[in-house]
Amino acid sequence: MPDLLIELFSEEIPARMQGMARDTLKKLVTDGLVEAGLTYASAGAFSTPRRLTLMVEGLTAESRPVREERKGPNTTAPAAALEGFLRSTGLTLDQLERRADKKGEVFFAVIEKPGRRAPDIVAEVLEATIRNFPWPKSMRWGAGSLRWVRPLHSILCILSDETGHEVVPLTVDGITAGDSTEGHRFMGIGRFTVTGFDDYAAKLRKAHVLLDSAEREAVLWSGAQNLAFAAGMELVEDRGLLTEVAGLVEWPVPLMGRIADDFLHLPPEVLQTSMKEHQKFFSVKNPRTGRIEGFVTVANIETPDHGATILKGNQKVLAARLSDARFFWENDLRIARAGMAEWSEGLKAVTFHNKLGSQADRIDRIAALAREIAPLVGADADTAEKAARVAKLDLRSAMVGEFPELQGIMGRYYALEAGLGDAVANAARDHWRPKGEGDTVPTEPVSVAVALADKIDTLTGFWAIDEKPTGSKDPFALRRAALGVIRLVLGNGVRMSLAAQGVKPAIEPIIVAGRLSTWEPSKRDSDLTADLLAFFHDRLKVYLRDQGIRHDIIDACLAMPGNDDLTLLVKRATALADTLKTEDGANLIQGFKRANNILTQAEQKDGVEYSFGADPKFAEGPEEQALFAALDATEAKIGPAMAAEDFPAAMAAMAALRGPIDAFFTAVQINSDNPIIRRNRLNLLHRIRSVCSGVADLTRLDG
Repeated sequence: MPDLLIELFSEEIPARMQGMARDTLKKLVTDGLVEAGLTYASAGAFSTPRRLTLMVEGLTAESRPVREERKGPNTTAPAAALEGFLRSTGLTLDQLERRADKKGEVFFAVIEKPGRRAPDIVAEVLEATIRNFPWPKSMRWGAGSLRWVRPLHSILCILSDETGHEVVPLTVDGITAGDSTEGHRFMGIGRFTVTGFDDYAAKLRKAHVLLDSAEREAVLWSGAQNLAFAAGMELVEDRGLLTEVAGLVEWPVPLMGRIADDFLHLPPEVLQTSMKEHQKFFSVKNPRTGRIEGFVTVANIETPDHGATILKGNQKVLAARLSDARFFWENDLRIARAGMAEWSEGLKAVTFHNKLGSQADRIDRIAALAREIAPLVGADADTAEKAARVAKLDLRSAMVGEFPELQGIMGRYYALEAGLGDAVANAARDHWRPKGEGDTVPTEPVSVAVALADKIDTLTGFWAIDEKPTGSKDPFALRRAALGVIRLVLGNGVRMSLAAQGVKPAIEPIIVAGRLSTWEPSKRDSDLTADLLAFFHDRLKVYLRDQGIRHDIIDACLAMPGNDDLTLLVKRATALADTLKTEDGANLIQGFKRANNILTQAEQKDGVEYSFGADPKFAEGPEEQALFAALDATEAKIGPAMAAEDFPAAMAAMAALRGPIDAFFTAVQINSDNPIIRRNRLNLLHRIRSVCSGVADLTRLDG
């Protein structure tokens, strides 16, 4: 079986596109080969800044012959039907067979497709892949019609086995496939031919190209760490930057430089962000001072002076960049030390949303809401309000204007310079969090109050103007905001009514400002609250599902009072999930559902509700008497446990009913001939339903 090697050689492919391009090339080609009747043993895709490569091992030499029989129209059918059948099969009338059928004689087409050679199939599949490759952005060049991410220079496409190799006959837009490629742009050895993947990878290495991006990352990182270690420094880890830089070079050569003393007083986040965003430099930290004092840049070439000239040029460019950062920092410090009033006034002219007012309007709403929430999270109300009023002021700073990713981080520095204290400064830094799944959740009370107020105001505001997420569209990241509220509440064990203490206070200033859009004035407050609470519950289901709690368990708990207290709700759902994992808990649900079904059917049939209290004096037999006693004991335990919010104890007491209920159904006939006994037993079933439903709505559980 031959092996297939494909290389598409072009001008530099953007680093951010290379991972997607590798996966796409592999999928399109292998799917096309399989669809055409070929099989293969394994496949691997690789990329460098100037090439996409695919290696397919164990490819079959040709596709299998295919024989297909297709039933056609009756031999007496109209000519038009027969002509359509002939067109669909590509046969002529004399090539059709006549066969007897239960409805008479019909035409049959026997279509035989011979096997095709692998080179022909590969050429067809690869051309389609190249012409239809889904680049995020592509271009045309010269007079051709082909579109590629950057001008495509050559195509290498060969099939090889133990006897040798052959070039797949293929020409795409004037580019004819061959068996040659070239190495590094500056350190290469010119074009060279290859006979297979191993030969290809080895010759590329000799031509100063590391084909595997994972190997380039490893070489780059190891070299950078060694440079830092030799200087008594530490390399600051940044996996995203590592992947990006490995996509910028074919032969990584790390070089280490020092940051001039004039810039060492800048916050480390400023140094790190400026070097990363503008220069793609890795930061190097002095472990003794904790400051960023150096950098590692990665060249794509080895030089006789061991990179001295490259470093000198990089130092010069870096100095210019850091001079800008220093100017921003010093200008911002002047405003911060004056109390940041200039930024506060400036936010009045910054529109948050044309239907929700300015950023200053929004800050007023967040400050009022943070004051309401503060006592619920153990924060001082005055401090929370003060923190909310300064948390977003860094949006007007020059530094955040240059590096938006530093919002919040710079806010903390400026708040400290303004003398506002750690609690306010940390809230300015943390009120954006959590931004995503991997982000940390603030735990300081003032930070939690401001973060909750910020996210609840965002959700309430966009709900009020009817800008809710639809399908996959969520332009204002409201799903992320709702998840942020959930993580803040659960992560800090916050006890609050999300509706009464969160959403409703947030609605009031929006109502006063007349910003509600589609909600009717008479019911808009309650409708908006209910609709937004349902959205929170949907996001909570997604969050808890990832924690291993089934959606029906959450539904059973959502049906209970207090479902807008997320901490209480999750405690209840967790206890129920744990109970259902036990044998008694799982079997109890079946007993409960049996009791509920019998009771529901009887109530529908008789037109009455059996909820008037079962009397133990009518109990017949020890099993029925035991159930009465068990229900009394369970009620005595569940009541205090629920009052204390001890859901595990309440669930355990409920699960203990499993044995008495099973024994009752085994020994007793509910629909007794004696109407008094029957009614008493139906009332007893109602008591089972009532006791169990005090913990959760078990009717909503699946199975």
